Amino acid sequence: MENVPFIAIEGPIGAGKTSLASKLANYFNFQLLKEIVEENPFLDKFYDNIEEWSFQTEMFFLCNRYKQLEDIERNYLDNGKPVIADYHILKNIIFARRTLQKDKLEKYEQIYKILTKDVAIPNVMIYIHASLDTLLKRIECRGRDIEHNIQPEYLMQLSNDYDEYMNHFERLHPHVPLIRINGDETDFVTRQKDLLDIIEQVKNKLNNIKRSKPDESKRKV
Repeated sequence: MENVPFIAIEGPIGAGKTSLASKLANYFNFQLLKEIVEENPFLDKFYDNIEEWSFQTEMFFLCNRYKQLEDIERNYLDNGKPVIADYHILKNIIFARRTLQKDKLEKYEQIYKILTKDVAIPNVMIYIHASLDTLLKRIECRGRDIEHNIQPEYLMQLSNDYDEYMNHFERLHPHVPLIRINGDETDFVTRQKDLLDIIEQVKNKLNNIKRSKPDESKRKV
């Protein structure tokens, strides 16, 4: 499994993760893994009252994403089949630290550490960052009912949290190449040149994949 491509795309809400993951999965003919979002029964309540519904929301996401990654590792990566995902479970800790009260965060982090202890990390990470205006426009364009009540302040804080955490990820996993994409300047949905530029960057990283030994390729996220 050491040399099997496992690409994850991360970024705040509205960055375009799923759109890019779908295009790259189609181009490279990789298995596409999409995160569960709208299936979360607590999400609409969460955006109405973050403090009241944050723990239920975050626990649902954590358990379901853990199960998804467990299945994708067993059914694809372990069998030499490349995967591209529009998320990685590391995002859970970003959201949890922003939304949970101290007592519940401590409980959450204990469960998070147990579940993610042996989860394989990607061997290529793509991070899409964008300004608040760009994120809000994209959220409005896709028109998800559950996202109508997202507060700009929350989205801005979340975007800053992502910047900090991805810097942390880069220091924690120096062997994992990180491709940073400016979502304000790059439009991989409507501009073919922008998409091809990203594809070339991914190709270069895949050509240079030298996964660590198996026991080093699974680290805490």
